[in-house]
Amino acid sequence: MEFGAVLQTNPPASRTVYLAKLAEQHGFDYAWTFDSHLLWQEPYVIYSQILAETHRIKVGPMVTNPATRDWTVTASIYATLNEMYGNRTICGIGRGDSAVRVTNGAPTTLKTLRESIHVIRELANSRSVEYNGAQLRFPWSVGSELEVWVAAYGPLALKLTGEVGDGFILQMADLDVAEWMIATVRAAAENVGRDPLSIKFCVAAPMYIGEDWDHMRNQNRWFGGMVGNHVADIVAKYGEGSAVPKALTDYIKGREGYDYNEHGRAGNSHAEFVPDEIVDRFCLLGSADQHIEKLKALRELGVDQFAGYLQHDNKEETLRVYGETVIPALRDQITAKV
Repeated sequence: MEFGAVLQTNPPASRTVYLAKLAEQHGFDYAWTFDSHLLWQEPYVIYSQILAETHRIKVGPMVTNPATRDWTVTASIYATLNEMYGNRTICGIGRGDSAVRVTNGAPTTLKTLRESIHVIRELANSRSVEYNGAQLRFPWSVGSELEVWVAAYGPLALKLTGEVGDGFILQMADLDVAEWMIATVRAAAENVGRDPLSIKFCVAAPMYIGEDWDHMRNQNRWFGGMVGNHVADIVAKYGEGSAVPKALTDYIKGREGYDYNEHGRAGNSHAEFVPDEIVDRFCLLGSADQHIEKLKALRELGVDQFAGYLQHDNKEETLRVYGETVIPALRDQITAKV
C-alpha cells in the first residue's frame, strides 16, 4: 500500500511546503492538496516549490475540476512540472465542489468530466488530441507522464471512473462503502473491456493519531459534513432506495445547509449534524494499531493507496507515527505476501 498526505494550501505557503517535505521524510509517496483557488492559495504554484525541495514524492490536487480551469492550461502545468522535476505529478479530478459552489456555480456534467479527462491526459502525456475542433499537441513536451484519477460517489460517476479513469479516489474510509464502490468501478471497467485490476484505488480520509476520542472526533467532524454535500446530491438524484449503501445515506437526514467558506475546517459549524459513529466510520482515528487494523482491512478490499487528510491540530505527530509505525507495518504486509 502507498500513502499520501492531503494538505490545505493555507498561508503561509512555506508551511504547506514544510508539511509536504515532512511527509516525504516519513515515507509518504504523495502530497495531495485541495484545489479551491478562492478559499485557499493557488496549489500549482506551491507544487513547484514542493517538487524543488523534495526528491521522490508526487504532487497533485484532490481534486481539481473541469469548470474553473481551462483544460489545456491544466495539462500544460503538469507537462511543465514533469519536464522540470521528472514525472512526479498526478491529477485527481471530479465534477467540482467547493471551487465552483463558493461562486454559486454547479458541478459539471459527467459528459464534460469525461471529455476533460481525455484532453488533459493526452496533452499531459505528450500526445496529440482534438479539442474544440482543433488538433493540439505541446510541441515542447516529450516523455511527460500523467495518470488521471477520478473522484466519484454516485453510480453514474463510478461507472465513468471504471470506463476511463487511471485510478479511483474515494473520499471516506468506510469499509462497507469502499467494498461497494470498488466492485462497482471494477464491473464498469470489465463491461468496456478494460482490465478491472489495472485501476488503482485510493481511499482518502482524515488520519489522527491520539487517545482523546471526543477531541479527535470534533477535530475531524468537518469531513462528514464535506462528504454529506456529495451524498445529498446522490440522494436527491437517486432517492433513498437506490443501490447506494444506507451507511452512506442515512446520516444526512439531519443536514441543514452548508457554508463553503468553512469548507474543510476543523470546528466547522455546519457539521454538527454528523454523529460520532459516522466520524469513526469515515476516518482513521486512535492508536497506531487501530490505524493499522483498518488499513489492512481496506487493503484486503483492493485499496492501493491511503491518503490521509491533515486538517487538524496534530499534523506533525500523526506524520511521525505513520512514518515510524503505520507505514512500515503495511509495507511489511506487502512484502510478506510476495
